[in-house]
Amino acid sequence: MRTLSVSVVAAVLSLSSVSAQTPSTPIGRYDVVPQLPGMGRAPDTAATAARRRALLQRIGRGTVLIPAGHERNLEKDFVQDNDFRQWNTFFYFTELETQDAWLLMTARGPDSLQVALFLPPRDPSQERWTGLRLGADSIAARLSGIATVLPIDSLERRIRIARFLVGGPLYVPLDENTRDEDRILDLTFAGADLRNLHALSDSMRAVKDADEVARLRMAVNISVAGHIAAMQAARPGMYEYELEAVLEDGFRRNGADRLGYPSIVGSGPNSTTLHYDVNRRRTQDGDLVVIDAAAEWGQYTADVTRTFPVNGKFTPRQKAIYDLVLGAQQAAFDSVRPGVTMGQLEGIARRYMRDHSGSLCGDKTCDDRDIFNHGLGHPIGMDVHDVGIRRPLAPGSVITLEPGIYLVAENLGVRIEDDVLVTATGAEWLSAGAPRTTDAIERLMRRR
Repeated sequence: MRTLSVSVVAAVLSLSSVSAQTPSTPIGRYDVVPQLPGMGRAPDTAATAARRRALLQRIGRGTVLIPAGHERNLEKDFVQDNDFRQWNTFFYFTELETQDAWLLMTARGPDSLQVALFLPPRDPSQERWTGLRLGADSIAARLSGIATVLPIDSLERRIRIARFLVGGPLYVPLDENTRDEDRILDLTFAGADLRNLHALSDSMRAVKDADEVARLRMAVNISVAGHIAAMQAARPGMYEYELEAVLEDGFRRNGADRLGYPSIVGSGPNSTTLHYDVNRRRTQDGDLVVIDAAAEWGQYTADVTRTFPVNGKFTPRQKAIYDLVLGAQQAAFDSVRPGVTMGQLEGIARRYMRDHSGSLCGDKTCDDRDIFNHGLGHPIGMDVHDVGIRRPLAPGSVITLEPGIYLVAENLGVRIEDDVLVTATGAEWLSAGAPRTTDAIERLMRRR
């Protein structure tokens, strides 16, 4: 399978919208900064500085304290990928993949903003096991774009000074990651005016800036390459996990940091199970295959689903169901604009299905909750189901549109999911490089 998938990726990428790339020049290639831990990807220091300024200006007066993530326990956490992924809030304001750090920000008015990064001491013997870490030195200041970088043992004193001089609330991210942080617990029990930072930071994250959109474009392009590779490799009799291997080979060969979420490869009866990710069945001639899978790049993940016939040819019945799902997706896309909500878009997609169902779904219309049994979509970003789902869309929102029809009695499931960037005047398909129409899918699969 590995030899097959290598040749497939090379052939497919020359045909797709990402055709400028080849296996020797991965889509997600970047210059690694050797002094940086993690993926070694240089932060966009201008973008992170702008985010910090925007946050502190919203606060007006107060202090912000944000912890970095910790290394996961390989014996207890069932790690399937890297043993470290940065906590999203810390990454959003620093783009650093350093562990056990803290970010302290203070605002005494719009023109009085201070930022300090606190780092643990380096341990050369430990780094032989874990790899490079950042230390509290000029290298960290230069790479982070944060002028004040201090050893972590000075953090408590700095917090006391900030609370005395600045006053106002103390904002911290309160979530499942930080609930056991001793420093946050101590501040809580000390009677600090503690407020959850997420109300502010999540409202900022809901609209992506240029750096975030660029990262999402990269993740989407890598994901498209993997989906095309899987379509090209598909043959009746392959196991779902073989298709999964080709798919994820396409991600990794093109520079994905990791999977955005466990890959769903459901054939035949498994195509009707939304989050089926066991991927063990052997495909049969005539099956549809639903692949819901995507790559993460630069802490941002895509979310793409394609449905295709394993033998390369839709039956008339399959095509009719597929085209109805595609029409519903297009109707929703045509209605995307600033100010619209995800709930309104779902209503448009369901109305299209209802009006065009005919007898395709028997005595029910295809928008019935037993047949189209999930929401239309959600925001994507650092989480595959990212923040902001109830907010009206704005330029810079990035969402999925993923209608589906699942006819369990026929072992027939169809879902089409694309990533969409909201613009000032409408929307842009980000994942259009992966074939969407039945003709385009069959044309691609004939080239196998």
